[in-house]
Amino acid sequence: MVETIQFDYVIVGAGSAGCVLANRLSQDPRNAVLLLEAGGSDNYIWVQIPVGYLYCIGNPRTDWGFKTENEPGLNGRSIAYPRGKVLGGCSSINGMIYMRGQAADYNHWSQLGNSGWGWDDVLPYFLKSEDHFGGHSDMHRAGGGMRVEQQRLSWDVLDRFADACEQAGIPKIDDFNRGNNEGVSYFQVNQKSGWRWNMARGFLKPAQERSNLTVMTNAQAARIIVEEGKATGVEIDRDGTPLLAKARAEVVLASGAIGSPQLLMLSGIGNPEKLSPLGIQTVHALNGVGQNLQDHLQLRTIYKVDGVRTLNERASSLFGKAAIALEYALRRTGPMSMSPSQLGAFAKSDPALETPDLEYHVQPLSLDKFGEPLHDFPAITASVCNLRPQSRGQVGLRSENWRDPPVIAPNYLSIESDRQTAARAIRLTRKILAQPALADYKPREYLPGSSYATDEELAEAAGNIGTTIFHPVGTAKMGDDPSAVVDKRLRVHGIAGLRVVDASIMPTITSGNTNAPVVMIAEKASDMILRDGRR
Repeated sequence: MVETIQFDYVIVGAGSAGCVLANRLSQDPRNAVLLLEAGGSDNYIWVQIPVGYLYCIGNPRTDWGFKTENEPGLNGRSIAYPRGKVLGGCSSINGMIYMRGQAADYNHWSQLGNSGWGWDDVLPYFLKSEDHFGGHSDMHRAGGGMRVEQQRLSWDVLDRFADACEQAGIPKIDDFNRGNNEGVSYFQVNQKSGWRWNMARGFLKPAQERSNLTVMTNAQAARIIVEEGKATGVEIDRDGTPLLAKARAEVVLASGAIGSPQLLMLSGIGNPEKLSPLGIQTVHALNGVGQNLQDHLQLRTIYKVDGVRTLNERASSLFGKAAIALEYALRRTGPMSMSPSQLGAFAKSDPALETPDLEYHVQPLSLDKFGEPLHDFPAITASVCNLRPQSRGQVGLRSENWRDPPVIAPNYLSIESDRQTAARAIRLTRKILAQPALADYKPREYLPGSSYATDEELAEAAGNIGTTIFHPVGTAKMGDDPSAVVDKRLRVHGIAGLRVVDASIMPTITSGNTNAPVVMIAEKASDMILRDGRR
């Protein structure tokens, strides 16, 4: 007989959203809360050291190791699609960048019919979660679970890049998080004193001593149990042993834009025409499950430079590596404290736009792809992404077996406007690198290469060098239209006692990095869940 355990709330996924939910829902001692995580503990040195993302991405201890389908827009390439499989989820392996997005993003959600999700509505939840190095101000707060600090290093080549941006018409600013992020600045990061500050440290660990919170790792959710139109529990596989977790109040999915739609479909909640061929009986028809996948495609342009130090040569010798390690050990500074990208810039691909549609992640290094060696020549990477892509992809199932990885098809660059934006982004990058501020360093384009000149050629080049910047959203979108999966209170349409609380509920992608918006979504959802539970 399968062992059965009972709680009020069963949360599936201990990523950023799940950690916030576990903390907030268990603050009321009357609520018995179970948090499930398919991965293991975040007590791993490469999770804690900022540069450890290099050893966490692609590592089965911390990453699901997904890959996309062969993408026509990427000229037939399949790319790695990292997703956190560890306490803290993607906040344990991501770039640590704190970015709210633009006020217009959330106002657009509200205009789509999701009242209560405008900028003025969500800003209090950003503030609630924040522990900002600057303390209390008009746009920041201290004391929350999400530590935000300035980076603990700078590079001459990045300072000059910022000067070049200014010369190209992109103003210098000191804060990307005031509602319109146009400008160039060093990113603020989720770190504390040179250590990564993931959401497990910020929200879960302070709550783990509560007797009404149970955290279960290495516990894979296999199916949601639905009885008479209500979600009543979750079937779990824990190290090969089946377990049934019953939920008296609600089941809350917080498994991200890949995991949440995957579990919904495995449970018979989705498009019958896609479930039936796999032998999955439809429990509730919701055609939008797994659709509307959006992601930021980064174009990793690389420029060789002269006369300035980059990480490529600094880390090229044993002595250099030892000096880097010693600096971090003694002061928690230097390259080991680096986020993957240090300098950021938000710009417009078209001056007629009201807000920036491009984001730069600039790095004093270059490599073919994460996990591979740095190049043996001095270089910088100016990665640029379209913040509001029109292309839409999907997440699907390969079979009815939860052990099989999902089908991930982002459908990058499938819309002509995205191809045009990609071409303009590469042209703007060339304009920045041609500014006087960088002339001393003699930048030469290594990728995609100066031979790409026409818009059509530049779009092809984008397909050659483009890769995910790890921001999938939208696959269980919020709304009331026929393709929506959840309502504005994040309740799954047509199924009582079931919510989705993660990046999958975004109807449209935010204009920036997505971790802080996910924490905001979980803060807001926690209030809604608790209010509904008291009725």
